Amino acid sequence: MAGGVGGSRFARGVRRAFPDAELTIIANTADDITVHGLRVCPDLDTIMYALGNGHDPVRGWGRRNESWAVLDELVTYGVGPSWFSLGDRDLATHLVRTEMLAAGHRLSAVTATLANRWLSSDPLLSLLPMSDDRVETHILIADSAAPGGRKEVHFQEYWVRWHAEPEALGVVIVGLDAATPAPGVIDRLAKADLILIAPSNPVVSIGPILGVPGIAEAVRQSSATVIGFAGILGGAPVLGMAHRLLPAIGVAVDAASIGLHYGPRTAGGVLDVWTMDLRDTSTAPAVEQAGLRVAVADLVMSDPDATAAFVHCAVKTAWP
Repeated sequence: MAGGVGGSRFARGVRRAFPDAELTIIANTADDITVHGLRVCPDLDTIMYALGNGHDPVRGWGRRNESWAVLDELVTYGVGPSWFSLGDRDLATHLVRTEMLAAGHRLSAVTATLANRWLSSDPLLSLLPMSDDRVETHILIADSAAPGGRKEVHFQEYWVRWHAEPEALGVVIVGLDAATPAPGVIDRLAKADLILIAPSNPVVSIGPILGVPGIAEAVRQSSATVIGFAGILGGAPVLGMAHRLLPAIGVAVDAASIGLHYGPRTAGGVLDVWTMDLRDTSTAPAVEQAGLRVAVADLVMSDPDATAAFVHCAVKTAWP
């Protein structure tokens, strides 16, 4: 289960760790947004491009060798939003997706079609959206001009436009309660040997996936071993803005608290093993006392080999 740039880096490392395994990535779709009439799925696309070696390795998202002529033209016309960047190469993906969705195809079918270009060389690798239903994460922020002094903004606006600077007063995931898992998701969870929860944002990446009705229960009922990985190292996120959002759901910004937030399966949570960074070793006993086994490793995803190394470390803890 993965989302965002961190999720894409993790997925590359998992593939390096297990090159011959049947690997399914269940991706967050609550970051999805419609821009200029096009349906954009940032997490699906970031993971797809990264696994297909078509991503920009510097930015971590978008296409390699990208250009921005269409965006420049839109800005010249004064047509917004100018804060959301759509590259020329990336634009083709969104055009194909939007056309297929408008023709009645489900997001999972559209994703399979798009991924066929990028992942066809790896027949044991598949990419699934968490749901075919429309789910969008909104962030509550202060606004003196709005009723009650607060307003909702789409997560992409909060992150891309406002750089997560306004205090997050709450998180609202629109459509989540009515969503259903995409075809294949529950079956893959049931048949898995390992379920890995990436070091993606617990609030807006992993939270929505587990929040789709039926998914968390499928994880609990699976015979697989479930291993989670902390994205907070030494009290700070490696990527993204989890530190700005965790307080909004009442979770402290530290690896131990996130592990306890996911919780052990023996107590109704979703984890068997929680993997923490070396700099958080001192807080491991608190997690173990709650019933979670703890793996400790260097969790810096400097390259796929480094990620593969800590994935193997976690698996050895689960399967000594």
